[in-house]
Amino acid sequence: MVFWEGYVSDEAMGTFAPIVVYWLYAGFYQLLPPLDKYRLHTRKEEEEKNSVPLASVVKGVLLQQLVQATVAQLLFLLTSTADASGTTFQPSIPVQIVQIIVAMLVMDTWQYFVHRFMHQNKFLYRHVHSQHHRLVVPYAIGALYNHPLEGLLLDTFGGAISFLISGMTARTAVIFFCFAVIKTVDDHCGLWLPGNIFHIFFQNNSAYHDIHHQLQGTKYNYSQPFFPIWDKLLGTHMPYVLLKRPEGGFEARLKKD
Repeated sequence: MVFWEGYVSDEAMGTFAPIVVYWLYAGFYQLLPPLDKYRLHTRKEEEEKNSVPLASVVKGVLLQQLVQATVAQLLFLLTSTADASGTTFQPSIPVQIVQIIVAMLVMDTWQYFVHRFMHQNKFLYRHVHSQHHRLVVPYAIGALYNHPLEGLLLDTFGGAISFLISGMTARTAVIFFCFAVIKTVDDHCGLWLPGNIFHIFFQNNSAYHDIHHQLQGTKYNYSQPFFPIWDKLLGTHMPYVLLKRPEGGFEARLKKD
C-alpha cells in the first residue's frame, strides 16, 4: 500500500515523481540563504568560473527531463506485468530492498564507464560532456545540466538498464529513482552542511564530486551517484582534504599520494 494508490498509477508516479522531487529538492537549496561558512566555493568563484547562466541551465535540465519522461513511459508500457484487472504483483519488502541495491550497483557501473569514456574521448568531451563542466562550481539545479546526448546515454539509459536488470516493478522504481535524484542533486549542491546524511553514509558526496569538477581533478572521481567502488578498483580515486577558508566556508583540496 502506497499513498498514491487509487489516485495515480505506479507508472505515472515513476515517470513524474522524480522530476517533481528534483525541482523541490534543488529549489530548496536554491532558496537557502548564502550559507557562506558552508560553501565549497565562494560566491565570487561561482560567478567568475561558471560560463553558463542559470536560465540556460534550467532549460537544459527541462529538456533532459522531457526525454527521461518519454523513455520512462515507454519502458513501463513495454515491461508491465499487470493482470487483466490491472493489478501488478508486488514483491516483499526484503526483495524490493535487494532490487534497489542491485539497481544502485548497476547504475554506478554504467555511469562510471560512460562518464570516464566521455572524458577520455576528446571528441565526446569537447562536443558533449564539456557542457556539464561549464559549471566548474556545481550547484543543485545544475545537477542534470548536460548535453542532450549525454543525458540520454548517461542518465536515461543508465536508469533504464538499472530498472531492467534489477527486475523491480514500477512501484519500486518510484522509490529508487526519487532517491537517485535526491542523491545526484545533493552531490552537486556545492555545500558541506553539518549533519547531512549523505556525507555520513556515502563517501561519494558533494566534496568528492567537487574534486572532479576542479580543473586538476577532471581525470579522477568519475563514480556517481552512489559509491566510489569503480574509482578505487581502477585507479581513478582521488582522496581529498577539507580545509577551512579564512574568509569562511571550505575548500576540497586534492590529496595526492
